[in-house]
Amino acid sequence: MKNYSSSPRLNNHSASHSTDRNSRKRFWFLALGLRFSLRDYGFCMATLLLFCLGSLFYQLNGGPPKVLLEIRQYLGVFGQELPFPSQVIYNRVGKCGSRTVVLLLRILAEKHQFNLVSSDIHNKTRLTKHEQVDLMRNISTIPQPFLYTRHVHFLNFTRFRIEQPVYINIIRDPINRFLSNYFFRRFGDWRGEQNHLIRTPQMKDDERYLDINVCIMENYPECSNPRLFYIVPYFCGQHPQCRELGVWAVERAKQNVIENFLLVGILEELEDVLLLLERLLPHYFSDVLTIYKSPAFWKMGNLTGTVKKHMPTLEALQVLYQRMKYEYDFYNFIRDQFHLTKKKIGLKSTSQNSAHEPDFLRELALRTHEPLEEEEEEEEEEDVGQEDANIWLVQP
Repeated sequence: MKNYSSSPRLNNHSASHSTDRNSRKRFWFLALGLRFSLRDYGFCMATLLLFCLGSLFYQLNGGPPKVLLEIRQYLGVFGQELPFPSQVIYNRVGKCGSRTVVLLLRILAEKHQFNLVSSDIHNKTRLTKHEQVDLMRNISTIPQPFLYTRHVHFLNFTRFRIEQPVYINIIRDPINRFLSNYFFRRFGDWRGEQNHLIRTPQMKDDERYLDINVCIMENYPECSNPRLFYIVPYFCGQHPQCRELGVWAVERAKQNVIENFLLVGILEELEDVLLLLERLLPHYFSDVLTIYKSPAFWKMGNLTGTVKKHMPTLEALQVLYQRMKYEYDFYNFIRDQFHLTKKKIGLKSTSQNSAHEPDFLRELALRTHEPLEEEEEEEEEEDVGQEDANIWLVQP
């Protein structure tokens, strides 16, 4: 029997048949590959188009992508090691020594080469959602390290997916803060009462010379709630309920302090506050106590003490204390937290009274160091509106 498998003719025929079959396979694979490639190409182009549209929409509504901001930031500080934290906000509370601190910061900013941005807006502490976003975006573009300061209620950056800066602040015994504001609005400081009369022409004499005891006992709006509910909203935030007198606002303010504030000091122990700031933020506050205690510094503000300031009667103080019970709840919490921080660092607390009772209020002004006075924001805020987004940057 012949072995056809070894026949040359059969071998040639088999090879030709195999080549044709492989060619047809390659053809179909190429056709299928071309078809899939066109479909994949269309899919990729559609995806790219959607990405570009999404990126455009994001940039129109949310500013430039964060990665670009970070690249720009690090290119700007190439070769420098940024301190931590490199973003600090001091949302200063009115009549709580903020002018003293801002004057110190201006000296320190020049000395330590950080960017200090101090806003001159005093009458816009509560913002609309649009104003909040605009302000937070503007703050986020300040070259780091920076410290931004303004009279404004707490801003929650993380709510809008923006990196949250570190907060610091200082508060004061609520009644003492109220008294300081009451008399400063009417009579100003030692630069001259007549000068202050010129600067507040809208205040009528009946209001200017209103006895504070009458204001309190007869329940004038300036001496009653909600005007007395002043400190807590600075820490509670921009939520409408933060301006409503009650436990909710106080508890939210406490929670914000715990989660977002590196330090909240009390003005009654200002030197210890400055010492803690020097320990916690040395790249901002190094040598602050030396500057604060220098005679040259106090020459900058030796005419700024409030004039004609006096204490109300004990009865009026007791009424005022009851009206400000939520303010004192928060103040006592801050004081305890501050003393706890001092204890951890090894500083001894000077205050031995742990519960603010009405009988101590008569000596309140004698125990509280009077700082340099600052212009106070009006309680009835003007509508600054859209232009606020453009005028908040005020370089000292």
